[in-house]
Amino acid sequence: MPTESSAAVSTSVFRIDKFVVPADVLPTLMERVRHSQRMLSAVPGCQQNLVLTQTGGAGEFNLMTIVEWESADALNAAKAVVQETYAQEGFDPTAFLQSLGVRMDAGIYNNA
Repeated sequence: MPTESSAAVSTSVFRIDKFVVPADVLPTLMERVRHSQRMLSAVPGCQQNLVLTQTGGAGEFNLMTIVEWESADALNAAKAVVQETYAQEGFDPTAFLQSLGVRMDAGIYNNA
């Protein structure tokens, strides 16, 4: 029978974004990523919010963000906050990444 803590973990939803970032634009991208990290950390339901850079291995992705949300509802609420904030800022994430030559792979994951 699952314990309360394992039941809570099983409802977590993870948004994982992986980026291929040219070295010369990494500082510019990191400034924006840190801005987003601060915004997301303030949204209710954010359990953890990590920004990771690759320090070894042969993988093509050299930057990754992992945000754990307490539930799918929390993730959906966060999406609405992000969309509203970006609209207020006049920020287009797709155009921004394209202008820097950054390639991104994003997905929603659950505990296996």
